[in-house]
Amino acid sequence: MSDSENKNDLTRREAVKGLALGMGTIASLPVLNNAVLADHDHERMHGAQRAKTAEKPYQLKFFTRPENAMIIALSEHIIPADDNSPGAQAAKVNEYIDLIVSESPKTTQDHWREGLAAVDKKSVEMFGKKFLETSSEQQIELLKAISKNERSPQTIEERFFKTIKNATIDGYYTSRIGIHQELKYKGNTYLPEFKGCTHPEHQA
Repeated sequence: MSDSENKNDLTRREAVKGLALGMGTIASLPVLNNAVLADHDHERMHGAQRAKTAEKPYQLKFFTRPENAMIIALSEHIIPADDNSPGAQAAKVNEYIDLIVSESPKTTQDHWREGLAAVDKKSVEMFGKKFLETSSEQQIELLKAISKNERSPQTIEERFFKTIKNATIDGYYTSRIGIHQELKYKGNTYLPEFKGCTHPEHQA
């Protein structure tokens, strides 16, 4: 990879990080059910201890295996692994998306199914192959094509790109990897003693 490509990848990751921090993470996703998002965040917090004792393979709740594979590939292109931290796949963003969409309204579920199908159709138009049959370079080329009108998407695949980008950011930056390895969050610390105001003019 050239120095220019490395710089572009770093710029993209920093931009995504800033976007995540500015959006307040999960509150930013209008296409998903906010109540479900809150429930899932609660589940993440309280499920950590259970995961230590019994790590079981995730069972898909809504998407098919091919759809899940597409989500893994798409999200990893949006937030790829780099020298500093793992990417969306390692953060299990696909599982986050599957759980949230499984408990969302049918209109949201239809949006995701139609979006994935539209990406496949676009891939066939561009390369004569379905998305998962294309190379990584071709997948990136497709993503560039459907992200050009991100501010004013016109087609199903363009609208879907915005959806999966937001979902990937939310899933990643609320995951253990995103919080602790990418954002370097160490956790809140407590004060053993509250000393009050230390300005001399405010002392009694």
